[in-house]
Amino acid sequence: MSEASAAAPGGADAQGWINAFASKSADDFGEAFHRDVVLEASVIRSPITGRENVKTVMSAASSIYESLEFTQQTINGPRTYLEWQATAFGGLKLYGITILTKDENGQIVSAAIHHRPLDAALRFSAELGKRIGKAVGESRFYSAD
Repeated sequence: MSEASAAAPGGADAQGWINAFASKSADDFGEAFHRDVVLEASVIRSPITGRENVKTVMSAASSIYESLEFTQQTINGPRTYLEWQATAFGGLKLYGITILTKDENGQIVSAAIHHRPLDAALRFSAELGKRIGKAVGESRFYSAD
């Protein structure tokens, strides 16, 4: 990321989020989340709530990526906007933006993750559903069936 990505004092620095993706660890994701965190994403049909559920989703999602690079970061008050590019499924390219909102204690209270293109997002959703649908609700994920 560029120098402009450095965290502003009191801002919503995303380094914990970035490190959690690198480690692909549920516990690393959990450290960044407020207990009532809400996850919304283009690859899930309804929000996932609560630290444990969101940890499950993020750990599984991070393991689908073969590569993930955060390319831009912008901070505006409690929000951090992260642009990224990734590969999965044998080199399929995905692009997206993540919006993180932190509370006054620096914990993430909201994460919104937007994937593109559509075919890659649908495939990602279906794979995520196969891996964790039973844990967080199969109806939340795309299925071609």
